[in-house]
Amino acid sequence: MGYPTDLTDKQWELIEPVFRRHTGNYGHRSKWSKRELVNAVLYLVRSGCQWRMLPKEYPPHNTVHAFYRRMRLAGIWEEILSILVKKTRVYAGRNPNPSYALIDSQSVKTTGAAKERGIDGGKKRKDANDT
Repeated sequence: MGYPTDLTDKQWELIEPVFRRHTGNYGHRSKWSKRELVNAVLYLVRSGCQWRMLPKEYPPHNTVHAFYRRMRLAGIWEEILSILVKKTRVYAGRNPNPSYALIDSQSVKTTGAAKERGIDGGKKRKDANDT
């Protein structure tokens, strides 16, 4: 019995080559398949539960955490997201690569004003000693 967050066969077929290409087999067999580990990570991300509260149907939480960390450091999650974004864009009838990007100026921080105001940024006074 699986969870709603578990990958379908079709979804796994799409991302499995990324894991095979980057991690290979290296002559040893893991007790847990990459798919089981990915399903555990997806469950954690979707449910927001703590690592130690991972259901017993998944690999042990320390195994899942080590897998997640190795894949993050290797850039594999980023690569998978890039593949999925491109596939989604093509499915929507768009170019796989965006042609432009927008930056919301409200969320871009600047440092120019900080030098004039000091470290208290949002306060109206320029120096804590000027009163």
